[in-house]
Amino acid sequence: MPTIFTRIVLGEIPCYKVAEDDHYLAFLDINPLQEGHTLVIPKTEIDYILSLDDSLHAGLWNFAKKVGKAIEKVVPCQRIGITVIGLEVPHAHIHLIPLKSMFDMDFRKPKLHFTPEEFQHLADRIHAEIRD
Repeated sequence: MPTIFTRIVLGEIPCYKVAEDDHYLAFLDINPLQEGHTLVIPKTEIDYILSLDDSLHAGLWNFAKKVGKAIEKVVPCQRIGITVIGLEVPHAHIHLIPLKSMFDMDFRKPKLHFTPEEFQHLADRIHAEIRD
């Protein structure tokens, strides 16, 4: 059975897309820790990030860097926190989380809630800042 992320890649489940190319996809986390919390995935369904071949792995990090820089331009923050946990969805992914303090990446914190319109507006603003 495909993962939820593969179903997003296939267009079976909608997302608030921030960036996409032939190999990678970035979209807003629908249960964000912070405004702008974004997930970056390879389109190929591979469970563990360390199982990615070298080219796909390096490309994922380069794509995440480009997305992170765009998030910084849109969401007020000191830095973009980056984490790979890899247990919640069996599809390699990177969390990009705008930070104002070290405690902003605590996954035990209550998640934020936004309307579909707020999510889409944010995704559009970040997308507009993506640079090649």
